[in-house]
Amino acid sequence: MEPTQSGSGVVGRARAGTGDRADEEAAKRLQITDHVISRRAAIGGGLAGLAGLALFPVLSMAKEATPSDAFVILLKGLYQPVVHGPHLGLSMVDLNDGSYSTVPIYPISGVPGNTDTQKAIGDFYVQFEGDLCAYHIPGGSFAMRFTGSDVNTVPDGAGGSVLTGTWELTILEATGTYRPFVNGHNHMVDNLHFLASGGVDEYCICNVSRA
Repeated sequence: MEPTQSGSGVVGRARAGTGDRADEEAAKRLQITDHVISRRAAIGGGLAGLAGLALFPVLSMAKEATPSDAFVILLKGLYQPVVHGPHLGLSMVDLNDGSYSTVPIYPISGVPGNTDTQKAIGDFYVQFEGDLCAYHIPGGSFAMRFTGSDVNTVPDGAGGSVLTGTWELTILEATGTYRPFVNGHNHMVDNLHFLASGGVDEYCICNVSRA
């Protein structure tokens, strides 16, 4: 291996075998110094890169804000009637026509934003007397139509009943980052409890995918 030259030439002379012990010691000190400087420069460069991300949080999070080609969410809780529905930018649904009920949406996998499965990230709106529904989650909203089902209803032993099975839905329109999901599919695995009190308790896993 060829001798390494430094700006001062000390390392080169030390490795050239001058026999001068003082020069050898000086060379070792210079090597150590060079190593420390290089390490500091590398760490400093890394910190500078992190600082750059801190200055541009939107850019650093851009990838995280993009949904996967398929994602899974959970509808869970007691349905409530929609009184003053928000405008979701969807033309297929009118949340204020009196036909919709709503329940919170929780993340399972593939959804941008919060990943805490115990924290709601949006709202689901559905017609119990109709075939339309809408979702509003981080990144946008989308409307769907129920197209098929394989369900069964049994008494719950307390005056109510439980519907279990699957539903098939087609995505009709979408906003924001979910526009590519138009004409995509939703396979629901549902456990819908119709309480004797008249309430409806939902627990439904939605497997949403692009066309």
